[in-house]
Amino acid sequence: MTSASSRSTARRGKVAVRAGALTVLPLLLLSGCFFGPQALQSATSTPTGEAVAAELAPYYEQVLNWTDCDDGAQCATAIAPMDWSNPSRETDITLALARHAAKGTAKGSLFVNPGGPGASGYDLVHDDVDFAVSSALQQDFDVIGWDPRGVGRSTPVTCYDDAGLDQFIFGLPTAPEGSAEWLTEVTKSAVDFGQACLKNTGPVLQFVDTQSTVHDLDMLRAIVGDTTLNYLGYSYGSDIGSYYIENFPSKVGRIVLDGATDSSISVFQVGLVQSKGFQLALENYLAACPDLFDDCPFTDGVDAALVSIRALYDRYDANPVAAPDGRMMDAGVLDIAMSAALYSQDSWQYLNDLFSEAENGATETAFFLADFYYSRDTDGTYTDNSLEAFLAIYCVDYPAETDPAVLAQQEVELQAASPTTYRSSPPVGDLTCINWPYQYIGTPITELTGAGAADVLIVSTTGDPATPYEWGVALSKQLESAHLVTFDGEGHTAYNKGNACVDSAVDDYFVSGTVPTSDPRC
Repeated sequence: MTSASSRSTARRGKVAVRAGALTVLPLLLLSGCFFGPQALQSATSTPTGEAVAAELAPYYEQVLNWTDCDDGAQCATAIAPMDWSNPSRETDITLALARHAAKGTAKGSLFVNPGGPGASGYDLVHDDVDFAVSSALQQDFDVIGWDPRGVGRSTPVTCYDDAGLDQFIFGLPTAPEGSAEWLTEVTKSAVDFGQACLKNTGPVLQFVDTQSTVHDLDMLRAIVGDTTLNYLGYSYGSDIGSYYIENFPSKVGRIVLDGATDSSISVFQVGLVQSKGFQLALENYLAACPDLFDDCPFTDGVDAALVSIRALYDRYDANPVAAPDGRMMDAGVLDIAMSAALYSQDSWQYLNDLFSEAENGATETAFFLADFYYSRDTDGTYTDNSLEAFLAIYCVDYPAETDPAVLAQQEVELQAASPTTYRSSPPVGDLTCINWPYQYIGTPITELTGAGAADVLIVSTTGDPATPYEWGVALSKQLESAHLVTFDGEGHTAYNKGNACVDSAVDDYFVSGTVPTSDPRC
């Protein structure tokens, strides 16, 4: 069974992965690095040799050995301390990197992170660098993606096998919701998951927090030989970037944060604003649907459509339907599927199929979308550890609320923010994080200023459901050297998706260092 909170937490955070439009599904499912015959000249890095504390020198002075790993990419492995505050070679971890060398004369490296937390930067750059950055940036930079600690090919978070993940994600409690038996059941599910993560991951589970990743990134910058960091962070990747700007302002080169987040708000406020964002995105789809699609299942107006969708949620909560593989489709599966398709307007056709099928008791598109979201292949295998990594990072990055009165009030606010899709549940809190083996070690919630940093760009989309526009605006006001680029449109993140105004602003900044004199309002 899965805990009541684990599913809502996953929607709240994992929706920040840049996977975005489902048109890239085949790429994401076919990610991987297969080491074949040498096709590229192997290369070694030349670290900057900058002064650091003596105990950190071995890490900052290490040399990367880049070797061909197919598809025109080169791969390497770096070593990082498990605990940056107490480095020890006995507990070191590994970080996996992939790069595409500049096609022209390199201006330096450009690190890219696709978000999550839990998404693989290694796969993004190795498998499809064209999706990561434009051809102009490929000409001028060595484009590098890496798997942050806990993710993918780096020292990973490992919890369950495929069958265990299926049960944790899709299993349903047997006891009536709200009963004492139900609470025992869902709490046991959360405890068992956390203990499995601890057993199969080890002590690094405590040190997969974002601040540790920021320190890793600074080390990677130095060992590839860059005195300042050039970085493109999508969605949660903007968290990494904004904390880098705050912690290492003198090392900031050219940094773009697309789908930016606001570090000054609580985790509840994050969930609340995202709930509003997905409600708005759903309403935007419903308003456009009759004119865009001949097969639109909603033709009687937005209000009537919202009532119909709410009825579907209530129906599947009361009576889940079995898929051919035996998994049960309840409102939680319907909600994850809908969220996945709301990332991009290019995926709205999936919503037509989802709602039409759900009305008739069919589950094909719902599980197709849910499996895409959770990186589950058609044969039942999970192609990465993104969900496990997300939960591990989330639970140590944010404090878990336990006050019953606060939790009850939060339920009221969330229901008001997303009246169509939010399903109230007993106010027991985030049971996964409450019962996590290691508790919150993140930094206090505060505004970031990045005092003294060079110019940076914040890209924010007005119709972004996962990282709402107001977050980008807030961050652009907090960071002293930030410049806002607004994209008036739909979908999660904006760069390298075909809008010439956004693409030009970002490319010009990276290539020549120029920033817009004012928000171009693309």
